Amino acid sequence: MELNEKEKVARSKVCLPLDGLNTIEEVKVRVEELSPVVGLFKIGKESYTRFGPKVIELVHNYGSEVFLDLKYHDIPNTVKGAAKAATELGVYMFNVHASGGSSMMKAALEGAKEICESTGKRMPKIIAVTMLTSIDQETMNNELKISGLVEDQVLNLAKLTQESGLDGIVCSAADLHAIKDKLPEEFMFVTPGIKGPNTAAGADQKRVFTPGHAIQDGSTILVIGRTITGQPTSEERLKSGYEVMQDMAKML
Repeated sequence: MELNEKEKVARSKVCLPLDGLNTIEEVKVRVEELSPVVGLFKIGKESYTRFGPKVIELVHNYGSEVFLDLKYHDIPNTVKGAAKAATELGVYMFNVHASGGSSMMKAALEGAKEICESTGKRMPKIIAVTMLTSIDQETMNNELKISGLVEDQVLNLAKLTQESGLDGIVCSAADLHAIKDKLPEEFMFVTPGIKGPNTAAGADQKRVFTPGHAIQDGSTILVIGRTITGQPTSEERLKSGYEVMQDMAKML
């Protein structure tokens, strides 16, 4: 599959979760199958718990990058230790929960920097989760008892993340219009809950966008899973991934 320049840029912005896979061989097949249209693979709680660091090594062996999506949220010293371990693994990016507070986020940054300085490892991108895309206005107000708009809470946590020295946030693409111009230009926006131009996102994602609209509104990296992996055959998965890239490329 020969990609044009815009499609290559679009591919670098596609992050595919390695979820729902029961063996390391299945992971290998998935990475081999979709690397033509995916520049970054997300290793989350399920796959990391099942396979451990060897799944990161596998992705790296295929020349791809890793987003370690473990959403660290603990006391600062514990998160600092986890950040050191993530940096030692050579991941491109990992995340924390912004709701853990500034001291916790700064501890993650300190841990990563200490490993870089002592080992020569590259500095990973560190981003923070603001509001999960499964949390809508009603859930935030009535269950979590957080008043106001979702967008206001996202902006509050985004500013806290930026002030703590981290690289960016995870947020819904639907929130970008309300927050992007209030943060530095180089700040990263990693957006899950993306549906394909011709397919749906998962049913548990309540605030979703198409790839092209997400790019147009300022997404840096798009986390796109079931839109691609939900297709029944390898050919259809690859086709869906290519359609995602094309939809993004139109907006670049």
